Amino acid sequence: MKPVAIFRHAASEGPGYLADFLDGHRIPWRLFAIDKGEAVPGSVSDFSGLVFMGGPMSVNDDLPWIGRELGLIREAVVKDVPVLGHCLGGQLMSRALGARVYRNAVKEIGWGRVDVADNEVARSWFGGISFFDAFHWHGETFDLPDGAVHLLSSPHCVNQGYAFGKHLALQCHVEMTEEMISSWCSIGADEIASAPDSPAVQKPEQIRSMTGGKLPQLRNAASALYSHWISGLNRA
Repeated sequence: MKPVAIFRHAASEGPGYLADFLDGHRIPWRLFAIDKGEAVPGSVSDFSGLVFMGGPMSVNDDLPWIGRELGLIREAVVKDVPVLGHCLGGQLMSRALGARVYRNAVKEIGWGRVDVADNEVARSWFGGISFFDAFHWHGETFDLPDGAVHLLSSPHCVNQGYAFGKHLALQCHVEMTEEMISSWCSIGADEIASAPDSPAVQKPEQIRSMTGGKLPQLRNAASALYSHWISGLNRA
């Protein structure tokens, strides 16, 4: 089958657990290191799916690769090639599909509960999971595009995820590994320190202490989502 294209926008924000999941299901994938200047492909024709990871930038920034990725997402939707977005990736999907991306009421960093919506589409993606603790690191959020079905919410961010047919957009991070979390806590220490009064921002030591207990549940949720997403891939 054709590989899944994975777009990385920051060196520390790679595919994480998703790479292990794809390898375990013998699904080939190719990483596009946008953070190193690698070009966005001109067409989806060589790929069975597209995955967009996170990053510290905004989809509203004037960066040359953003427009190219937006065009690629639109082409994938038209051609029924599954798209998956994590955080910035979900925001890219929202903007490509005509929805607004803007500053969230509060910055959200660390572990926090997300609730699965009570609808049939959500149950098809999550099975029997009704809530879980996700990992968060974002200051912006998105509106749902026309035709999208709401999947996830948190107390500090209403739109944590949606499905658009076989396409999945997430505001929260389900791809995390222990190594990624530790790295982000170090890299983002100043950002955390700049928001000491936010009810949705945890200190690095708190995040690290919670990770061992939270990560297995997060992995279960990620496996459910990824399993449903790969069912839409063309295996030819």
